Amino acid sequence: MTKRFRVILMGIIACAGVSFAGVACMQYISSSTSSYIDMNTLELVQKEQPEDGDPIAVIKTSLGDIKAVLYPEYAPNAVENFTELAESGYYDNTYVFQSEPGVYFSAGSPNKNGDLNDDMDPEREKVEQELHQNLWPFRGALCSLVTGEDGGFWKRLKGESKILNGSRFAVLNSIDFTDDFKKELRESDSNTLVADAFIELGGVPALSQEITVFGQTYEGFDVIDKLTSLKYEKDEEEDIKIPVEDIMIETIEIGTYSSEDETGNKSVQNQNTQK
Repeated sequence: MTKRFRVILMGIIACAGVSFAGVACMQYISSSTSSYIDMNTLELVQKEQPEDGDPIAVIKTSLGDIKAVLYPEYAPNAVENFTELAESGYYDNTYVFQSEPGVYFSAGSPNKNGDLNDDMDPEREKVEQELHQNLWPFRGALCSLVTGEDGGFWKRLKGESKILNGSRFAVLNSIDFTDDFKKELRESDSNTLVADAFIELGGVPALSQEITVFGQTYEGFDVIDKLTSLKYEKDEEEDIKIPVEDIMIETIEIGTYSSEDETGNKSVQNQNTQK
C-alpha cells in the first residue's frame, strides 16, 4: 500500500477510536481563534429533517442504501466534487475499503485496498478542506477524506498550509458514549449545545472541525451499522482494516429531496440511536 493512502486515513484512525479525545477537541473549538465557533449563530442543521428541494445523495451499496442530504451552502467545493464524480459514474462498482468497527467506513476507491488508479484527475484530490460551525461529525455524517497538505514546514508553522481532500469519503457511525465520557464532554465547555447534540445523536467528537463534513444521513442507519461491523483483514503495516468480502458502492444517485417520496420516515433525530 502506498504512503499516499496512509496520509488519507492517518487522521481519522488516530482520532476515531479514542473517546476522550473529544473533550480536548471541544475545548480547542471554544478557545482557538483559528477555529472560532459563534454559539449565538450556530445552527445544528444535521438535526433537521431535509426539506423539499434539498440536494441529496442515495448511496447504493451491496448491503443496502444510505440516503444523505448534502450541504453545498456550507461545503460547496466538497459537494461539487462528490456530485460531479457521482453523476459521471465514477463511484459505480467502487469499494468500501476500510471498516473501523462501530465507528466509520471509508469508500469510493476503484481498488479494494483504497488506492487510486494512475489515470485519476489529480485536481479531484486537491479540494481544499472546508470547515463550518454548522457541520459536525455526528453519526451519519458524510465526510471527505484527507489526501495531503498544500504547504511545507514553514507554512504549517505559520498556519498558512491547506489541508486537501479528494474523491474518497467516509460515513461515520459512533464511538461509545459512556456515562463518564458524557459528563466530561458536557464539562469541557460552558455552553453544552454541541456536547448535548453529540450525546443525543452519537458520532465522533474528536473529529470536530478536523474533517470536512458535507452531508448527513437521514435514512439507512441500519446499513451504516452493517458497514461498520464487517469481517476484516488487518494490514499491519498501514494499520487499517480491509473488509474480507468485496463490499461495493454499486452507484451513487444525486437528486433532490421530496417529502412525498419519504412518507412515513422518521426524523433524523429519531433515527439516530445510541451505540
